[in-house]
Amino acid sequence: MPTLTSVSGFPRIGEHRELKRAIEGYWKGSLGLDEMRSTARSLRERHWRLQADAGIDLIPSNDFSLYDQVLDTAMLLGAVPRRFDRLAFDHGEDLAFAMGRGYQGPRGDVEALPMKKWFTTNYHYLVPEIGEDTQIALSGTKPFDEYREAEAIGVHTKPVLVGPYTFLKLARDPQVRELELDRGIINAIATAYAEIVRTFADLGASWLQFDEPALVFDKTLEDTSLFKSLYAKILFARTNGVRIELNTYFGHIADIYDTVRLMGFDGIGLDLCEGRDANLAALRRHGVPQDTTIFAGVVSGRNIWRNDYADTLALLDDLASISDRVVVSSACSFLHVPYSTAGERELPAKVLDHFAFAVEKLGELTQLASLAGLPVSERDGDDRYQGNRALFDGTRVTADRGVSRRIDALTDDDFVRTPRRDERRIRQHAALGLPVLPTTTIGSFPQTKAVRAERADLRAGRITREAYDASIRRRIDEVVAHQERIGLDVLVHGEFERNDMVEYFGQHLNGFLFTSQAWVQSYGTRCVKPPIIWGDVSRREPITVRWSTYAQSRTTRPVKGMLTGPVTILNWSWPREDVPRSRQATQLALAIRDEVLDLERAGIRIIQIDEAALREKLPLRRSDWHTGYLDWAIPAFRLVHSGVGPTTQIHTHMCYSEFNDIIADIDAMDADVISFEASRGDLVVLDALRESRFRTEVGPGVYDIHSPRIPTEREIEDRLDRIVATLDPDRVWVNPDCGLKTRAEAETWPSLEHMVEAAAAVRTRLGRH
Repeated sequence: MPTLTSVSGFPRIGEHRELKRAIEGYWKGSLGLDEMRSTARSLRERHWRLQADAGIDLIPSNDFSLYDQVLDTAMLLGAVPRRFDRLAFDHGEDLAFAMGRGYQGPRGDVEALPMKKWFTTNYHYLVPEIGEDTQIALSGTKPFDEYREAEAIGVHTKPVLVGPYTFLKLARDPQVRELELDRGIINAIATAYAEIVRTFADLGASWLQFDEPALVFDKTLEDTSLFKSLYAKILFARTNGVRIELNTYFGHIADIYDTVRLMGFDGIGLDLCEGRDANLAALRRHGVPQDTTIFAGVVSGRNIWRNDYADTLALLDDLASISDRVVVSSACSFLHVPYSTAGERELPAKVLDHFAFAVEKLGELTQLASLAGLPVSERDGDDRYQGNRALFDGTRVTADRGVSRRIDALTDDDFVRTPRRDERRIRQHAALGLPVLPTTTIGSFPQTKAVRAERADLRAGRITREAYDASIRRRIDEVVAHQERIGLDVLVHGEFERNDMVEYFGQHLNGFLFTSQAWVQSYGTRCVKPPIIWGDVSRREPITVRWSTYAQSRTTRPVKGMLTGPVTILNWSWPREDVPRSRQATQLALAIRDEVLDLERAGIRIIQIDEAALREKLPLRRSDWHTGYLDWAIPAFRLVHSGVGPTTQIHTHMCYSEFNDIIADIDAMDADVISFEASRGDLVVLDALRESRFRTEVGPGVYDIHSPRIPTEREIEDRLDRIVATLDPDRVWVNPDCGLKTRAEAETWPSLEHMVEAAAAVRTRLGRH
């Protein structure tokens, strides 16, 4: 029976976001490089000791990063594009930050690497670039340094690296976009990883973990051949007793398990949360080699709910009948969950009992390993087992009958907007009177320190609601006037009253709970604090009408009402696990539908319903797209807006994902306008839009808001020229990639001015000024 426990990775931002503050302090110049490094080092030591004290046997190292683990891997392998090399930084940290954020200063002006979502999570990774001039070779020491660091404090770790197959599947050639793998690149990558194996063997490592989540994608015969080619050389490099774990997660590897089994890995990590049934079936069908250890990913790294011990122990018992070498492991890194419930002092203990963040999941791993070692007859009498069972007795929430009745009353007509989009388009253009290439923003404006301080003062009772509201009115007046001055065509109110695009809506809905410290890393130093869906959802009160209508009263130009869509609220919250996600999405759609209709009645002519996260949870295997996600996600969006009149223009927004494969589904959302993140992805979405004869009007983002760089007018003009050369200018909008909440005022307004000037210049060239 299982005795050992393993963790794939641990959150790195710190219990109180210490890493975020240290890095941002370094960027601002208020903290020195040595101080930032010291904070990072102390966090690593704290997390290693924490896991050791919890009784974890295989503790990860090199799961820590100042910015992103894929970026770290690129730098380790020497995959640093020339444009960054030319900056000639003295310190590796500055090079990493330039690759992640872009750079504009005395050393040059360079755009950041592309950024995309890490599989089906809200974490963003930096896309490696491998061009014809890239020389792949082991070029750094970070994994070895951190391994030695842990050894020095008496913690023996299992080094973790992004595997070579996943690294290559995520990389791109900046010239042709699709990376064409030749024998030279494959050999160079395999040689570098073989050298990593030998170095760790010499250092005395017992286990190495190579993360290969890309194996859960659909694969071609060429993919399988690539995987085998890479690992043939890597596995041959084992020496001095070092063992290699191939770690997979976010799905199943049933279609390649037999190949993996026969290659001689010392350990195989399987996600038995998200890929449970298929992975188990593969194990039963093909078996497990006698000298191979199965790392059973039974504790989720993707949710905050307590593990159901009865279910998991039954699974471990099943595994024991297949193999006698099983390690109880996390299903993926705990990077994607908050640090600990210990910081949540505002939620009742009976509520917190249902949650397990990263620290609590360490306890679940050790308890499950211990309980699995007991005879089945002895588990029922164990207090740990009984306490866990009480959490799953079905009494946690009571269903809202009103919500159920409303869902039961829905008909097919509730998901269809009339008249058809082409007719709506003619009427909307006549009603709005906008120029060709209308300019707008995605919604939010900078949330300055003063804005956040006022919100905190209101919560703490240091200022009155009247004083706070007066401040919000003043800020809206200023941002509306400033947008008018620089010449934006469609304005926004700035969202100064909102703490977060999901949490703010949840605070006005029934069925949500909120944490105070449950932060999760999204990208770089950006952290989010998802709300928790606890029960059935309905709208408690109007959410956005007041400030949207106030902003509209201050200008004759159209002001967009800004809403977050149901699928994004669901995907960027901690959803329930006792109710299907499809039903939760429908509940949210009805709540946001109520808000849409109220905005329309209040005279708001353009309503943006953001679905930034629609693509994020799309199943990784194409065969699953329409069997459990798109078939309810797209209708949920349609339900939100199907009741508005023909002259009300519905916008939506999507960011940092691969859209090309689901362009037809996005078009079927039946919005009138959709804005995409596009500039950081080098406008690759344009070809898909053209080839699919996309009918929705589009706003491909013309500059990257996740970088502090201020784009030049010429730079934006060049992007617009590419856009209008590919798409009908009469169906194109001009906007940044995403909201401006995280940017500084000094970056925001010059960038927008350049955008407006670029749009005017392109209009003139088109003869449409």
